Amino acid sequence: MSRVTVRRHPERGHYDRETIDAILDEAIVAHVGFVHDGQPFVIPMAFVRVGDDLFLHGSAGSRLLRTLRDGAPVAVTVTLLDGLVLARSVFNSSMNYRSVVVLGSATEIADLEAKREAMRRYTERLMPGRWDEVRTPTDKELKTTTVLALPLDEASAKVRTGPPIDEPEDADAPVWAGVLPLRLGAGDPEPDDGVPPGTPLPRTIASRDA
Repeated sequence: MSRVTVRRHPERGHYDRETIDAILDEAIVAHVGFVHDGQPFVIPMAFVRVGDDLFLHGSAGSRLLRTLRDGAPVAVTVTLLDGLVLARSVFNSSMNYRSVVVLGSATEIADLEAKREAMRRYTERLMPGRWDEVRTPTDKELKTTTVLALPLDEASAKVRTGPPIDEPEDADAPVWAGVLPLRLGAGDPEPDDGVPPGTPLPRTIASRDA
Protein backbone atom coordinates (compact mmCIF):
# COMPACT_ATOMS: atom_id res chain seq x y z
CA MET A 1 0.00 0.00 0.00
CA SER A 2 2.97 2.34 0.58
CA ARG A 3 3.32 3.24 -3.11
CA VAL A 4 -0.22 4.61 -3.25
CA THR A 5 -0.33 6.19 0.20
CA VAL A 6 -1.52 9.80 0.00
CA ARG A 7 1.28 11.94 1.41
CA ARG A 8 0.18 15.47 0.56
CA HIS A 9 -2.97 16.15 2.63
CA PRO A 10 -3.14 12.58 3.96
CA GLU A 11 -6.52 13.36 5.54
CA ARG A 12 -7.96 13.31 2.02
CA GLY A 13 -6.77 9.78 1.33
CA HIS A 14 -9.22 6.89 1.06
CA TYR A 15 -8.24 3.24 0.73
CA ASP A 16 -11.59 1.46 0.93
CA ARG A 17 -12.83 -0.21 -2.23
CA GLU A 18 -16.28 1.34 -1.90
CA THR A 19 -14.86 4.84 -2.42
CA ILE A 20 -12.38 3.73 -5.08
CA ASP A 21 -14.97 1.74 -7.04
CA ALA A 22 -17.53 4.56 -6.95
CA ILE A 23 -15.06 7.00 -8.52
CA LEU A 24 -13.92 4.50 -11.15
CA ASP A 25 -17.51 3.65 -12.04
CA GLU A 26 -18.45 7.29 -12.56
CA ALA A 27 -15.39 8.36 -14.56
CA ILE A 28 -15.14 7.83 -18.30
CA VAL A 29 -11.52 8.66 -19.15
CA ALA A 30 -8.35 7.43 -17.46
CA HIS A 31 -4.80 8.65 -18.02
CA VAL A 32 -2.42 5.74 -18.44
CA GLY A 33 1.26 6.33 -17.70
CA PHE A 34 4.05 4.03 -18.89
CA VAL A 35 7.67 4.13 -20.04
CA HIS A 36 8.71 3.03 -23.53
CA ASP A 37 12.39 2.98 -24.53
CA GLY A 38 13.20 5.25 -21.59
CA GLN A 39 10.59 7.86 -22.53
CA PRO A 40 7.61 8.43 -20.20
CA PHE A 41 4.18 8.72 -21.85
CA VAL A 42 0.72 9.48 -20.47
CA ILE A 43 -2.17 8.52 -22.74
CA PRO A 44 -5.88 9.26 -22.12
CA MET A 45 -8.15 6.33 -22.85
CA ALA A 46 -11.54 4.89 -21.96
CA PHE A 47 -11.79 2.05 -19.46
CA VAL A 48 -14.24 -0.02 -17.49
CA ARG A 49 -14.02 -1.60 -14.04
CA VAL A 50 -15.11 -5.22 -13.91
CA GLY A 51 -14.96 -6.58 -10.38
CA ASP A 52 -11.41 -6.32 -9.11
CA ASP A 53 -9.87 -5.27 -12.44
CA LEU A 54 -9.68 -2.29 -14.74
CA PHE A 55 -10.08 -3.26 -18.38
CA LEU A 56 -8.19 -1.28 -21.02
CA HIS A 57 -8.59 -1.97 -24.71
CA GLY A 58 -7.50 -0.73 -28.09
CA SER A 59 -5.76 -1.65 -31.34
CA ALA A 60 -3.38 -4.59 -31.16
CA GLY A 61 -0.84 -2.30 -32.82
CA SER A 62 -0.98 0.28 -30.02
CA ARG A 63 2.45 1.02 -28.54
CA LEU A 64 0.86 1.51 -25.12
CA LEU A 65 -0.97 -1.82 -25.14
CA ARG A 66 1.99 -3.73 -26.60
CA THR A 67 4.22 -2.32 -23.85
CA LEU A 68 1.79 -3.15 -21.06
CA ARG A 69 1.04 -6.57 -22.53
CA ASP A 70 4.71 -7.44 -22.03
CA GLY A 71 4.45 -6.76 -18.30
CA ALA A 72 5.73 -3.20 -18.04
CA PRO A 73 4.64 -1.34 -14.89
CA VAL A 74 1.78 1.07 -15.35
CA ALA A 75 0.20 3.96 -13.46
CA VAL A 76 -3.46 4.77 -14.11
CA THR A 77 -5.13 7.92 -12.81
CA VAL A 78 -8.77 8.97 -12.91
CA THR A 79 -10.12 12.38 -11.84
CA LEU A 80 -13.62 13.76 -11.40
CA LEU A 81 -13.67 17.55 -11.09
CA ASP A 82 -16.55 18.65 -8.87
CA GLY A 83 -15.95 22.36 -8.48
CA LEU A 84 -13.64 25.37 -8.38
CA VAL A 85 -12.86 26.52 -4.85
CA LEU A 86 -12.54 30.30 -4.90
CA ALA A 87 -10.73 31.52 -1.83
CA ARG A 88 -9.93 35.06 -0.71
CA SER A 89 -6.35 34.54 -1.82
CA VAL A 90 -4.73 32.93 -4.83
CA PHE A 91 -2.66 30.68 -2.60
CA ASN A 92 -5.67 29.07 -0.93
CA SER A 93 -7.79 28.73 -4.06
CA SER A 94 -8.26 25.11 -5.05
CA MET A 95 -10.58 22.54 -6.62
CA ASN A 96 -13.00 19.99 -5.25
CA TYR A 97 -12.28 16.64 -6.84
CA ARG A 98 -12.35 12.87 -6.50
CA SER A 99 -9.39 10.95 -7.89
CA VAL A 100 -7.93 7.45 -7.98
CA VAL A 101 -4.41 6.17 -8.61
CA VAL A 102 -3.82 2.53 -9.58
CA LEU A 103 -0.36 0.97 -9.87
CA GLY A 104 0.60 -2.48 -11.12
CA SER A 105 1.10 -4.64 -14.17
CA ALA A 106 -1.61 -5.68 -16.61
CA THR A 107 -2.43 -9.10 -18.00
CA GLU A 108 -3.69 -9.71 -21.54
CA ILE A 109 -7.14 -11.24 -22.03
CA ALA A 110 -6.55 -13.55 -24.98
CA ASP A 111 -9.67 -15.73 -25.07
CA LEU A 112 -12.07 -14.39 -27.71
CA GLU A 113 -15.21 -14.90 -25.65
CA ALA A 114 -13.62 -13.22 -22.64
CA LYS A 115 -12.64 -10.30 -24.88
CA ARG A 116 -16.16 -10.15 -26.26
CA GLU A 117 -17.55 -10.01 -22.72
CA ALA A 118 -15.09 -7.25 -21.84
CA MET A 119 -16.26 -5.24 -24.84
CA ARG A 120 -19.87 -5.83 -23.86
CA ARG A 121 -19.20 -4.58 -20.34
CA TYR A 122 -17.42 -1.51 -21.70
CA THR A 123 -20.24 -0.73 -24.16
CA GLU A 124 -23.00 -1.23 -21.62
CA ARG A 125 -21.23 0.94 -19.12
CA LEU A 126 -21.11 3.92 -21.49
CA MET A 127 -24.54 3.39 -23.07
CA PRO A 128 -26.75 0.81 -21.33
CA GLY A 129 -28.72 -1.27 -23.84
CA ARG A 130 -26.48 -0.37 -26.78
CA TRP A 131 -24.94 -3.84 -27.09
CA ASP A 132 -28.31 -5.26 -28.17
CA GLU A 133 -29.02 -2.40 -30.59
CA VAL A 134 -25.92 -2.54 -32.80
CA ARG A 135 -23.73 -5.13 -34.54
CA THR A 136 -21.39 -6.78 -32.04
CA PRO A 137 -17.68 -7.43 -32.75
CA THR A 138 -16.73 -10.23 -35.14
CA ASP A 139 -13.98 -12.70 -34.28
CA LYS A 140 -11.75 -10.90 -36.79
CA GLU A 141 -12.32 -7.57 -35.08
CA LEU A 142 -11.64 -9.08 -31.67
CA LYS A 143 -8.36 -10.54 -32.92
CA THR A 144 -7.19 -7.04 -33.87
CA THR A 145 -8.14 -5.71 -30.43
CA THR A 146 -6.00 -6.01 -27.32
CA VAL A 147 -7.78 -6.19 -23.96
CA LEU A 148 -5.77 -5.86 -20.75
CA ALA A 149 -6.83 -6.40 -17.15
CA LEU A 150 -5.14 -4.32 -14.45
CA PRO A 151 -5.83 -5.56 -10.89
CA LEU A 152 -6.90 -3.05 -8.26
CA ASP A 153 -4.49 -4.51 -5.70
CA GLU A 154 -2.62 -1.20 -5.38
CA ALA A 155 -5.10 1.66 -5.49
CA SER A 156 -6.02 4.70 -3.47
CA ALA A 157 -8.43 7.60 -3.74
CA LYS A 158 -7.97 11.26 -2.86
CA VAL A 159 -10.97 13.50 -2.29
CA ARG A 160 -11.36 17.20 -1.56
CA THR A 161 -14.74 18.64 -0.65
CA GLY A 162 -16.04 21.75 1.01
CA PRO A 163 -15.47 25.51 0.99
CA PRO A 164 -12.21 27.43 0.77
CA ILE A 165 -9.85 27.41 3.73
CA ASP A 166 -8.72 31.01 4.11
CA GLU A 167 -6.11 32.57 6.34
CA PRO A 168 -7.64 34.40 9.33
CA GLU A 169 -6.20 37.70 8.13
CA ASP A 170 -8.07 37.31 4.79
CA ALA A 171 -11.47 36.64 6.36
CA ASP A 172 -12.67 40.24 5.98
CA ALA A 173 -11.41 40.77 2.42
CA PRO A 174 -14.18 42.39 0.31
CA VAL A 175 -14.26 39.65 -2.35
CA TRP A 176 -16.62 36.79 -3.08
CA ALA A 177 -15.46 33.38 -1.87
CA GLY A 178 -17.04 29.96 -2.18
CA VAL A 179 -17.41 27.03 -4.55
CA LEU A 180 -18.41 27.03 -8.22
CA PRO A 181 -19.83 23.52 -8.84
CA LEU A 182 -18.88 21.84 -12.11
CA ARG A 183 -20.75 18.94 -13.72
CA LEU A 184 -20.36 16.85 -16.87
CA GLY A 185 -23.65 16.69 -18.75
CA ALA A 186 -24.98 15.36 -22.05
CA GLY A 187 -26.14 17.73 -24.78
CA ASP A 188 -28.76 17.23 -27.46
CA PRO A 189 -28.23 14.15 -29.70
CA GLU A 190 -26.66 14.94 -33.10
CA PRO A 191 -27.58 12.24 -35.66
CA ASP A 192 -25.14 11.07 -38.30
CA ASP A 193 -25.97 12.25 -41.83
CA GLY A 194 -26.90 8.71 -42.88
CA VAL A 195 -29.55 8.14 -40.21
CA PRO A 196 -33.00 7.95 -41.88
CA PRO A 197 -35.61 10.38 -40.54
CA GLY A 198 -37.70 8.84 -37.80
CA THR A 199 -35.05 6.38 -36.64
CA PRO A 200 -35.60 5.86 -32.89
CA LEU A 201 -32.98 7.19 -30.52
CA PRO A 202 -30.94 4.69 -28.47
CA ARG A 203 -32.99 3.55 -25.51
CA THR A 204 -30.76 5.24 -22.96
CA ILE A 205 -31.04 8.63 -24.69
CA ALA A 206 -34.76 8.23 -25.29
CA SER A 207 -35.43 7.42 -21.64
CA ARG A 208 -33.36 10.40 -20.56
CA ASP A 209 -35.39 12.75 -22.74
CA ALA A 210 -38.77 11.22 -21.83
